[in-house]
Amino acid sequence: MTPRDRVLGALVALIWGINFVAIHIGLQHFPPLLLAALRFGLIALPTVLLVPRPQVPVRWLIGYGLGFGTVQFVFLFIAMDIGMPAGLASLVLQASAPFTVLLGALLLRERPTVRQGAGIGLAVLGLAAIAVSRAESAALLPVLLTLVGALGWAFGNLCARLAAPPDPLHLTLWMTVVPPVPLLGLSLVLEGPAADWAALRAAFTPSGVPGLVALVYLVLLATVLASGIWTALMRRYPAGVVAPYSLLVPVVGIGAAAAALGERPTIVELAAGVVIIGGVLLGTPRVPRRPRAGAAPAGSGLWRLPQRSP
Repeated sequence: MTPRDRVLGALVALIWGINFVAIHIGLQHFPPLLLAALRFGLIALPTVLLVPRPQVPVRWLIGYGLGFGTVQFVFLFIAMDIGMPAGLASLVLQASAPFTVLLGALLLRERPTVRQGAGIGLAVLGLAAIAVSRAESAALLPVLLTLVGALGWAFGNLCARLAAPPDPLHLTLWMTVVPPVPLLGLSLVLEGPAADWAALRAAFTPSGVPGLVALVYLVLLATVLASGIWTALMRRYPAGVVAPYSLLVPVVGIGAAAAALGERPTIVELAAGVVIIGGVLLGTPRVPRRPRAGAAPAGSGLWRLPQRSP
């Protein structure tokens, strides 16, 4: 990678890491399901009007939107709303990588390599250590919900891979058309119209400014800008070269949460985080760089799917 592209990769990790702090702030002003619906709805409307629909099978587009956009954020946002720390959420969500490989083996009969199997084992060991640590403090439920969110992300990864889009950015943008309706429907049923309207009215008062700023960050920076840069990098280089930059996301997430929110992970959680990141890194294949620039990366390894952080 060129020095400029290395900086861009680090910038994406920075934006996505801080993203978890933005989610925490947003959840103080919006119900979790409404916040998720707004995040995707504000992107979906201009996408339908301005971006050509990707020429991919509709079932994979819908599957991508339901897995990545709906299931992931329903469970992640609810988990963070009931107490999942922002920094720990950025780490546990990395489980999407080994989940992707496992789902590929179960559903697509793609056999993991020995290296991928070892990486999955390390990641699962780290996640188990966090679960045991959290169970001792009666805070296991948010971790489990975040893991379900990571599973939804992994399912979305499979659908995105099977879609094989000629323009990945168009697929990413059109994916946002799927989640708003189910998310808004769930919000109206579970959170109630009164709570949603109250949050929307309060958003346009002085006390609601932090929530609006957080929402703008989620929409423009975390989704449009960072995903756009990430997609461009994935088209220039083999995914195995770019994907390790996503391992910086929990590092930034934990640091940002400590600085902005005063979160202090335990020694067990930090040690487990190192094990998880090591497992993800071990399971990321080393792909030789291809000389042609601007081409989509080749290869069938599920671990090399573009990993987009919330």
